[in-house]
Amino acid sequence: MAMMKPAIFLDKDGTLLDDVPYNVDPARMAWAPGAREGIAMMGQLGHPLIVISNQPGVALGRFDEAALTAVRRRLSVMFRSQGAQLAGFYYCPHHPQGTRPAYSVSCVCRKPMPGLLRRAAADHGVDLRASWFVGDILNDVEAGTRAGCHTVLLDNGHETEWQPGRWRTPDEVVPDLFMAARLIARKLRRIPMLGKESA
Repeated sequence: MAMMKPAIFLDKDGTLLDDVPYNVDPARMAWAPGAREGIAMMGQLGHPLIVISNQPGVALGRFDEAALTAVRRRLSVMFRSQGAQLAGFYYCPHHPQGTRPAYSVSCVCRKPMPGLLRRAAADHGVDLRASWFVGDILNDVEAGTRAGCHTVLLDNGHETEWQPGRWRTPDEVVPDLFMAARLIARKLRRIPMLGKESA
């Protein structure tokens, strides 16, 4: 347990990148407002930066799962350009109403379920209770809360339904990823390696 560490989990579309629906073209991947500066700051903290993303376009027949390899590579390049390292890219290819039978299932990895965060935590030796998840909709908040993380909601206009629920109240609300990075940098300096009791 002493070796476990906090991580910063990040939603992709609308949080890190401009939200271009079903995009897997690396040439169209562009930073969301404040994200370039936010990743530069997060890269200095020394904690794993892990992207957690629903990719229902696979189940819906919009693109093949193999296309996400190029997306991950482009994300890695974008992170490196800001002095940061992408530690992991975890995605859910499923959707219950998909058109591809192999992917048209209910699962534990599609946000707001916490499966991707738990898998990433196991892979990287992460203490979820000391970690943060940043996203732009309440499904991100719910996934992070269910996993035991602290959560930050980017109030940037992408959440339109605002459906309340037990798991859907963020710990913090900020306008963009740069402000999230500043907040998390302050908080992580006060959080011990294990637990979130003193956060």
